[in-house]
Amino acid sequence: MHPIEHLRYVARAGDLSQDVLVRETASALGALSSDPLELVTVCRRILDKYPIAGALWSMAARVCASAQPYRAAREFASELRADATADHAADALPANAAVCLLGWPDLAAEGLGRRSDVTIRIIDAYGEGAGLARRLAGRGCDVTDVPLAGLAAACSTADVIVTEAAAAGPDAVIAASGSHAAAAVGYVSGVQVWCAIGMGRALPRQFFEAAASAVAEEPWECDEEVVPLGLFSHVVGPEGVEPASDWQRADCPLAAELLRPAI
Repeated sequence: MHPIEHLRYVARAGDLSQDVLVRETASALGALSSDPLELVTVCRRILDKYPIAGALWSMAARVCASAQPYRAAREFASELRADATADHAADALPANAAVCLLGWPDLAAEGLGRRSDVTIRIIDAYGEGAGLARRLAGRGCDVTDVPLAGLAAACSTADVIVTEAAAAGPDAVIAASGSHAAAAVGYVSGVQVWCAIGMGRALPRQFFEAAASAVAEEPWECDEEVVPLGLFSHVVGPEGVEPASDWQRADCPLAAELLRPAI
């Protein structure tokens, strides 16, 4: 398949996890690495299709900043596969904790299947929670599928609320709709609120603002929302769990050419 057709296929594929999106895009970009101008144009186009995928921004920035773009794409895809964020989140949870999740977070849910001692409450954000609840129940987890109307009751009585950032900036994150309310309930209730920020999802301010603009026009119609970092007690990342007040990270350089409109 021609690399442009490959990228069109990726763009039409709909809801993909960020690791799959990065892997498929990296594979397609390999054939374009000898043409820097075309490479930048293609990166802009795929970001137009997936504007809130933080890992895709990071890969595109590393590719555009590298003298060996295909190698940069492959190395970043390898870093994503080795990301330990999910393991850190699962390992750090207190014993026998009641944990709230929103929707179907790729990273936050990944490690919970091996924590048979925790009780998982999955708040059914945008209709995905029930599917994750069935999957985890099939693995022997103690799971409750909570309708969105029960968000406050579930979060205020939990031990830990775990949200997941699709992309993160210095002061805020983009997460599933309902995350802002869940974090606010946890904040006022004295419940720990963790944000999982996986490898590649921490962006320079300009990239994050560009990503956040995709959910800013009619936020009540979007599946994602912007959540202030100040509502979180902890951040979970590739290096472990740390207080949110200490967190600062950017997983890629600022490649200003990515901020120009795609042709």
